[in-house]
Amino acid sequence: MHYTVTRSAVQQHAAGLLRGCLRLKDYGPSCSVGVLLHVLFTACSRLCSLSAACFFLATAPSRETIRRASLEALVSRDELLRRLNHALSAEVPRALRRRPQQVAADLVLIPYHGQPMLDPAEVYRSQAKSGTSHFHAYATAYVNYRGQRFTLALTYVERGEKLQEVLKRLLRRLSALGIRVRMLLLDRGFWSVAVIRYLQQARYPFLMPVVLRGRKDGHPQGPSGTRVFATRKCGGWDEYTVTAGDGQKARVSICVHCRNYNGQWGRHGRQALVYAFWGLEPSSTRWVKETYRKRFAIESSYRQLHQGRARTSTRDPLVRLLLVGVALVLRNVWVWLHYAVLSTPRRGNRRYNLDRLTLKGMLLWLQHQAEEELGRREEVLAERPMPQRLGA
Repeated sequence: MHYTVTRSAVQQHAAGLLRGCLRLKDYGPSCSVGVLLHVLFTACSRLCSLSAACFFLATAPSRETIRRASLEALVSRDELLRRLNHALSAEVPRALRRRPQQVAADLVLIPYHGQPMLDPAEVYRSQAKSGTSHFHAYATAYVNYRGQRFTLALTYVERGEKLQEVLKRLLRRLSALGIRVRMLLLDRGFWSVAVIRYLQQARYPFLMPVVLRGRKDGHPQGPSGTRVFATRKCGGWDEYTVTAGDGQKARVSICVHCRNYNGQWGRHGRQALVYAFWGLEPSSTRWVKETYRKRFAIESSYRQLHQGRARTSTRDPLVRLLLVGVALVLRNVWVWLHYAVLSTPRRGNRRYNLDRLTLKGMLLWLQHQAEEELGRREEVLAERPMPQRLGA
């Protein structure tokens, strides 16, 4: 038996999820929750601001009305974050709670070229990207469950905040959902004594790449620090003690996996991939390499986040948090559709048919549904008539 999924059904499902989890209410007779979500979905699809989305929709309220309605939906930062996390986990498969899962965590930095609104801690400082070293930073945790990547936790990152505190908030959210962590896959940005000591004390096994520091191989005195592991030509195992500037130390296990470049990035020769882990018993260096490759999927989730994130120039961090959270929720809706509706049942594991509906296609559905209900603006006022070209 075959079924069909329509754009109106997808729009009603996404709108109902956001309406219930964010507790949205009608702002006025001309700006109901449904109209506000139509404008928001259009902005997500067209990658524009809410004001621009109002212009594209013929019968949408004024941009000032939509601005006030969106501000009306905002509460305190912690309460907004709690509601967004509830929306992210509302449709997570129950099977995730049956056994411990591999969890990946990372930071997503959104370039910011303005000044903080109230507190300097609102703007995060990092390496320059997109012409600025100032960002609005967020951290997420996701689970790759049988090929489907669900984002389960979202939190903000303030300027100067310690990464172990960010990890602690994400792990507390996962614990509240009843999801046990079998292994944490972390980016090299989490390579620090404080993070390692926290994870060891909390008994969370982890795997992360090692940041290479010390003298290089060409130095007259030879390599030092973690660069010693990068000079190896054969894979192997070792132990290393990381020392912080304040004298604190942490001991981790080291895995070195060697491979040939084979012309990749225009290079030849041997490459040593150095990883640090704790609480694991790897079977081989290749297993470590292939396991850590699963973390790269979180980068794909960030690319998809930017494919559905409405743009804004506001300095209000709550509005920016709302737009990031809505983009992640829409992405989770797309993942859930493929998991629960569009996949083909079979023995062992269901087959996912990603070609049936892409994320961009789902966002276009939401935009077209809004245009069907609110109309599409196809004309603008002009000061003089359009000149006619000769021979036309």
